[in-house]
Amino acid sequence: MTAPLKLGAVVITMGNRPDELRALLDSVAEQHGDRIEVVVVGNGAPVLDVPEGVRTVDLPENLGIPGGRNVGIEAFGPSGRDVDALLFLDDDGLLAGADTGELVRQAFEADPELGIISFRIADPETGLTQRRHVPRLRASDPLRSSRVTTFLGGANAVRTKVIEEVGGLPDEFFYAHEETDLAWRALDAGWNIDYRADIVLLHPTLPPSRHAVYHRMVARNRVWVARRNLPAPLIPLYLGVWVLLTLLRRPTAPALKAWFRGFAEGWRTPCGPRRPMKWRTVWRLTRLGRPPVI
Repeated sequence: MTAPLKLGAVVITMGNRPDELRALLDSVAEQHGDRIEVVVVGNGAPVLDVPEGVRTVDLPENLGIPGGRNVGIEAFGPSGRDVDALLFLDDDGLLAGADTGELVRQAFEADPELGIISFRIADPETGLTQRRHVPRLRASDPLRSSRVTTFLGGANAVRTKVIEEVGGLPDEFFYAHEETDLAWRALDAGWNIDYRADIVLLHPTLPPSRHAVYHRMVARNRVWVARRNLPAPLIPLYLGVWVLLTLLRRPTAPALKAWFRGFAEGWRTPCGPRRPMKWRTVWRLTRLGRPPVI
């Protein structure tokens, strides 16, 4: 009989939600099965008042979401190899059930090619899941689990072999689309990604546009994702579709101005290493219902 998979968890915080962070850490500690080791990364702020046994890393400056999570990964050894899989959890989230860890272990043990699990995010008061939190185009039924092509950044589990093989999150993104970048690299390497409706993170329903940098970075990083990962003929198609969708959503004039400023920045600035996916991966994404032009 093989030993159960060893799990770790990475939480990044800016120190502004101490009560929510403590509740999240308590929910991790209450998980059934073997203990999940936790690392909390203070992204430009010291981490205070955590339960005994929780490790902390204080960063002198905010490295952004991917940068902070990458620091958390390395706290578990190079590419996180001291554990078999890592949970990435938002500091204002809460694991809904004490069986989350066991469900993650069972999923990875049952499918050796499963690389990433995307959890369902539900509002703690209403229990509802927003369409934007279901990582597929057909999102009308959030209670249906399925194979998908991307995942949710603050509610997921990643097998550390994936990180070792394809690398971590792109530090330079700072905020937005870093999950899509990692997902496409993982899929190109042959890994699967599952959305699991039965693995739930409770999280308040808040608009992503609350972040001041939202519109600029969403646009900039969309260009970077395409430049880094897509075969050359698909780059203008992918970005053209997203320009059209952005205009159809009729953002405010300041938001649209910030979006196009970010779009131009994405072309003007370095995006990191370019590793275009295989055409076989393009077809795989298409068969999964999300061709890489949308």
